[in-house]
Amino acid sequence: MSSASMAQVAKAGTVVLKIGSALLVDPTMHRLREVWLAKLAQDVAMLHGRGQRVLMVSSGAIALGRRMLGYGEDSLPLERSQAAAAAGQIRLAQAYAASLAPYGIIAAQVLLTLGDTQNRRRYLNARATIDTLLNSRAVPVINENDTVATDEIRYGDNDRLAARVALMAGADLLIMLSDIDGLYTSDPRLDSSATRIDSVKEITPQMLAAAGSAGTATSRGGMHTKLLAAQSAMQGGCVTVVMQGREDRPVQRLEQQGCGTWFWPSATPKAARKRWIAAMKPRGSLEVDLGAARALANGRSLLPVGLAAVAGNFERGDPVEICKAGGAAIGAGLSAYSAAEAEKIAGRPLRDISGVLGYSGRGALVHRDDMVLWSGP
Repeated sequence: MSSASMAQVAKAGTVVLKIGSALLVDPTMHRLREVWLAKLAQDVAMLHGRGQRVLMVSSGAIALGRRMLGYGEDSLPLERSQAAAAAGQIRLAQAYAASLAPYGIIAAQVLLTLGDTQNRRRYLNARATIDTLLNSRAVPVINENDTVATDEIRYGDNDRLAARVALMAGADLLIMLSDIDGLYTSDPRLDSSATRIDSVKEITPQMLAAAGSAGTATSRGGMHTKLLAAQSAMQGGCVTVVMQGREDRPVQRLEQQGCGTWFWPSATPKAARKRWIAAMKPRGSLEVDLGAARALANGRSLLPVGLAAVAGNFERGDPVEICKAGGAAIGAGLSAYSAAEAEKIAGRPLRDISGVLGYSGRGALVHRDDMVLWSGP
């Protein structure tokens, strides 16, 4: 494995760890693998101690909850899966909090569904919360809200949720810890000549076809969903690795040995996000004054005080065009306020927003991370 792969762990500013249920919970006893989790906490502390931002996307709530509620070994009907998730989620959160506490790290529980990452408004709310937690040096532990997200229970989309969380957080690296040690040229259980593919720059239709069809009993949570997740992460500029995580200290082993299959994007997370925003059709426009235009050119966010006029009928999270006086477009971004709200706070300093709207709002009208510029003031 190349030194570039091994160095990727140490240089990543934001790292997402996806933990599969089979690693966290003993598949026969349905009990938490506490020793393994304690070792994983050491890995998190290692990253955290170097100043890296760490998020964890964890399966395991249903597996833990079914034992707590006395459900048997048979396949669970949907309502029992949801009940098991509700009970197991508490145990899961407690376990992560306890494992990180010795290192002085606060664990924060965040429950999401794929829908939360598809709706722009909810996406921005979730991203703001996660970003605030990371800036507070907490470790968000993210799980699907299985009590309401039926599709996730049926199709095992925690892999894809991890990719979406990585994009939401602008992560540089997504580490998918699994009982699978990477992508092979063919199924190694059926083909003794199969070899692991160490590096992938493009996920082809042939790779997806060889991994099986989504939604089948054999591929649920298997390589097919991991390839879909890696493909999504790559499009967003995030490096992804699928690796065997059953041994102790898997992240340390990854950094020292560069094991698993690495999926390399063609752009950085920031560049990929800017392309995504630029490609959106604006639903309105924000005209800014000269001072705001200059501030934007210097990498600042757009604040309400710099807003001169509002056009269009847009909601929070919608794409808008950013224009200077006279109507010439200088960029685009995602608005943190609706058109009606933006009109009310236009030209106002941040301290006035709560009084004008009657509730606390976001600081920036368009955050610099949600903005792309193509000309100066």
